[in-house]
Amino acid sequence: MELIPNIGLPRVAAEEPAGITVQPGKVYSWCSCGLSGSEPFCDSAHKQVEGMPYRSVKVMFDKTEEVLFCQCKQTKTPPFCDGTHKTLRK
Repeated sequence: MELIPNIGLPRVAAEEPAGITVQPGKVYSWCSCGLSGSEPFCDSAHKQVEGMPYRSVKVMFDKTEEVLFCQCKQTKTPPFCDGTHKTLRK
């Protein structure tokens, strides 16, 4: 397996949150590196990053509700969107 250099990461997957209707009792694994093919969720792509500095963030909910998951990977409240994407330049 070829390692991905830890340069320019985490990658901005999208400059908007992903609104997901979550189910109670289900564990959701949020991608923190931005390399996942199943954003905003983890597909273990972080394991290819040199030094493995990233991990998935696991969360579970008590009720069905819509949650805004961060996709810019710059949030101060991972895995949830805090609006930081609005400050990013394209």
